[in-house]
Amino acid sequence: MKRTVEEINQKIRDGDVVVMTAEEVASYVQSEGVERAAKEVDVVTTGTFGAMCSSGAFLNFGHSEPPIRMQKVTLNDVPAYTGIAAVDAYIGATELKLDDHKEYGGAHVIEELVSGKAVRLKASSDGTDCYPRKEIDTFVSLHSMNQAYLFNPRNAYQNYAAGTNSSERTLYTYMGKLLQNYGNITYSSAGQLSPLLKDPSLRTIGIGTRIFLGGGTGYVAWEGTQFRTNVETKFGAPVGGARSLATVGDLRGMSPEFVRALNLPGYGVSLGMGVGVPIPVLDEDVMRAAALSDEQLFAPLIDYSVQSRNRRPIKHLSYAELRSGRVELFGKEVRTSSLSSYLKARQIAETLAERIENGEFLLTEPVAQLPSDRSVGTLEVRSREEAV
Repeated sequence: MKRTVEEINQKIRDGDVVVMTAEEVASYVQSEGVERAAKEVDVVTTGTFGAMCSSGAFLNFGHSEPPIRMQKVTLNDVPAYTGIAAVDAYIGATELKLDDHKEYGGAHVIEELVSGKAVRLKASSDGTDCYPRKEIDTFVSLHSMNQAYLFNPRNAYQNYAAGTNSSERTLYTYMGKLLQNYGNITYSSAGQLSPLLKDPSLRTIGIGTRIFLGGGTGYVAWEGTQFRTNVETKFGAPVGGARSLATVGDLRGMSPEFVRALNLPGYGVSLGMGVGVPIPVLDEDVMRAAALSDEQLFAPLIDYSVQSRNRRPIKHLSYAELRSGRVELFGKEVRTSSLSSYLKARQIAETLAERIENGEFLLTEPVAQLPSDRSVGTLEVRSREEAV
C-alpha cells in the first residue's frame, strides 16, 4: 500500500479523508493489524502540550513620530532583545521581569498579547540623525503591531527524561518539585500522542511541514536546537531526548488555551505550548510507527540530585507505567506525575483531526528533510586556539 501527500490532500478536498488520532490508531492497530489500518486511515494526528522554554516572539512595533532606533526595550518591564533593527524586538519566554522574583516573564507577555490585551512598551535610545527620538512609553497590542509571530528554537522534543531525586533535600527543577529519597517521579511527554514519537525517523516531517501551533497554524522552520539522532531505540523509537523542531507561526489566530505562561516554583518561568503534527500515512511502515502505544514507548529515569550532564539512567520506564500513577523503584512504590497535559494533547490531536476532516487544514510535503545523522556537542572551557 502506497499513497502520496497530494492524494491525501485530494481526499481532504473531496471530503473523503479518514483521520484518526495517534491514541485511536494505537488501539485500532492492536485489534485490526497494521495492514488494514494502513489501507483505511489516511492521516494520523498527534498532539502535545507542555513547558517549552525555548520559545519566544518577534515583534515589529512600527515607527513613532519622530522615529526612534530602539536600543533598550521592555514589555511590561520584561527586557526584550533589540539588536535587530530600529523597531524590531525578540522577547524570550523565560526572560524575567526586572526586579521580579521569578514569577513574571516573557511567557506572560506573550500570553497577554495572544489574549488580546495591551502591554506596556518602554524603549530608549542614544538618538541618531535619522532616529532622533530618545525615549518612548506607550502601550501596544497585536492589533497595533505590524508583525507578531512566534519563533520557537526548540519545540516538541522527541522524548524526554523522567526525573527523581535520591538526595536528602527537596529539589526545585524544570521537572518540577522532586521530593527527597526518591519520593516521586515526574515526566514530561504525551507518550503515544507525542508528535515526534509517532514518526521517529521524521519520514513525513521536515522543513515546511504545516502544523497546529498554539491553537493556530504554524510551520516547521528548521531542525530544533539540541537535535540529535544518535540515541538508543526500542521498537524503532528513541528512549531518550533526540530530535526537536524549530517552529514559526503568527500570534494572531493563536489561543491562550494553547499558549500559556507557566511558573515553575524555585526555577522560573516557561511557556506552555500546544503543538500538533499531522502524519500522512504513506505506507505500512509509517502506520507501524504511528501506532506505537504507551507500552512500547520508554523514557529514561534520571536522578536530578546528580549535578552533571553525564547522569546515567537509573532505568527505563514505559509511558504506560508512568501514566499509571505509581511505579516500583528499589523495592518501593513511587508516585508519578506529568508536567505535560495528556488531556490537552488529546484535545489538540482531536482538533487537528476535525480541521482536516472539515477541509480547513491541508498537509504539506517538506521542502527539505531534517538531518538523519546528527550528534550534540558539549560546552567546555577552552582557549581561543582550542575553540577553533
